[in-house]
Amino acid sequence: MNCKDCQSVLLDLLLDPGAPSNAAGRSHVESCAKCNQEFKSLEATFALLDTWEAPEPSPYFDQKLAVRLREEQAMPPADWFERLKSRLLFNTGRQFRPALVGALALILLVGGGTFANLSGIGRSRPQTSATVQDLQLLDKNDQALQAMDQLLLDAGSADDTPPSS
Repeated sequence: MNCKDCQSVLLDLLLDPGAPSNAAGRSHVESCAKCNQEFKSLEATFALLDTWEAPEPSPYFDQKLAVRLREEQAMPPADWFERLKSRLLFNTGRQFRPALVGALALILLVGGGTFANLSGIGRSRPQTSATVQDLQLLDKNDQALQAMDQLLLDAGSADDTPPSS
């Protein structure tokens, strides 16, 4: 057993030293000076805690608590803003966790969808040959080609007529 594994066994050794499952830890503590010192320190801390006694409450504690509870019950209920403020300030956050998880999932979906759309992921373009691509380009530019043909025809007819002088 190494010192790192022994650290997790020290508390078990302290609370139940006679347990058979603690034999390896017990032998390591006896052989390792550092772990033995840590074990002695834990024993001293627990011995000090055993001698500590909680102070007795004041004899009027119950009466003071009852008066305070009656005062709180007699107060008018707080408005919705105060209730919201106290909930946000003094809660553990457990009731907000599902909403937070949903919001984060929505952000990830929107962000991922935006990234996929911008980067071209998911766009499937069929592989076409160069000939087909050229024919598609010609179809798209058909109007421009017709205009060029018309210009060539007009220029050719103007060249056929003799100049007038």
